[in-house]
Amino acid sequence: MKIEDLKPAEGSRRKNKRVGRGVGSGHGKTSCRGHKGQKARSGGTKGPGFEGGQMPLQRRLPKRGFKNPFKIGYAIVNLKNISSIEGLDIITPEVLIEKGLIKDLKDGIKVLGDGEIQRPFTIKADAFSASALAKIAAAGGKAEII
Repeated sequence: MKIEDLKPAEGSRRKNKRVGRGVGSGHGKTSCRGHKGQKARSGGTKGPGFEGGQMPLQRRLPKRGFKNPFKIGYAIVNLKNISSIEGLDIITPEVLIEKGLIKDLKDGIKVLGDGEIQRPFTIKADAFSASALAKIAAAGGKAEII
């Protein structure tokens, strides 16, 4: 069997309605659009939010807050994930990406204090939570802000 021999199942495809091809076709002249009016014209559809003239839902509901364009979005990683890395003492963003602990850097990396670490690590990141700093120091490691 070749790809050009493939055919859709019988009755699964409907033929296109060919409009505007003469009066004898039954779909000529006005092309099934009726006479004049908004729906007879090109682009003559109401917008997706139009509700027949009543106040649309988008405008009825109250608006709150705003999107801060200066917000810093950190990629977060917890100490329990870092402690699972074997054979490395210095943890950098490149190591975290390579090991699959973070997918993309966003605006940097923040280390959070969920979990425990047993051995001393030197962790290089953009931000640390207070609990993460305490646990890293208690284990004898260092936290470096890059």
